[in-house]
Amino acid sequence: MVAIVDYNMGNLASVKNALSKIGADCKVVSDPDKLAKFDRVLLPGVGAFGDAMEHLRENGMDEAVKEFAASGRPMLGICLGMQLLFSKSMEFGEHDGLSLVPGEVLPFDPNLFESPHKIPHMGWNELFVQKETPLFRRMPKEFYLYFVHSYHAVAPDEYVIGRTWYGYEFVSAVQNGNIFGIQPHPEKSHDNGLEILKNFVEL
Repeated sequence: MVAIVDYNMGNLASVKNALSKIGADCKVVSDPDKLAKFDRVLLPGVGAFGDAMEHLRENGMDEAVKEFAASGRPMLGICLGMQLLFSKSMEFGEHDGLSLVPGEVLPFDPNLFESPHKIPHMGWNELFVQKETPLFRRMPKEFYLYFVHSYHAVAPDEYVIGRTWYGYEFVSAVQNGNIFGIQPHPEKSHDNGLEILKNFVEL
C-alpha cells in the first residue's frame, strides 16, 4: 500500500491515476498519524518550497514523514517533493527542508548557461543514470522524462543517481538508502515514468 502525502501542494489526482494504472494499491493521506501504517510513501509537490514546508509542519506531517523514512521503508519524492528531501532551499529566501538527503536547492543560474535557456526548465529532457539503483531497474542508461522547475538540487556525488543537462548539468535524481527523489514528473512522463513508479512499488 502506497501513501500519497496530501499537504495541499501536490498534483494528487494525476499521481494517484498513474499509480492505479500500474496496479498499485494507493491512498491519499492527510493525517500524519496514519502514515506509519503504509508500506511506501510518495511525497509529491507543485509550488514553492517555503509554502510546502509550512503546510507540512501545520499538522505534524513533516515529523511523520521523517519517522517513516527512519523506518527503512521506501520513500519517493517527486518534483517539489524531491526538493523537500534536502536540508534547505534558497527559493524566495532561505528555508529549512526535511534534511533526509544532504544538499540544497538553488535557482538556475543563467550566468552559468553555455547558451541562452528559458526559465523555468519545462518539457522533455534526458536523465542520465549515474549509478545502479533499483529505481531505474530495467531502464536504459539515459531516457527522457518531463520536467517543470526553476530550482534544482545540488548534492554530493554519493547520493546522485541521475543528472540532466539544461544550460549546465544539474542533479535530477537522488538516493539515500531507502529514500529516493526525482526532479521530473513521472506521472507526466508516459511509459518511462510509469516504469519508475513500478520500480518504486516493487522495492
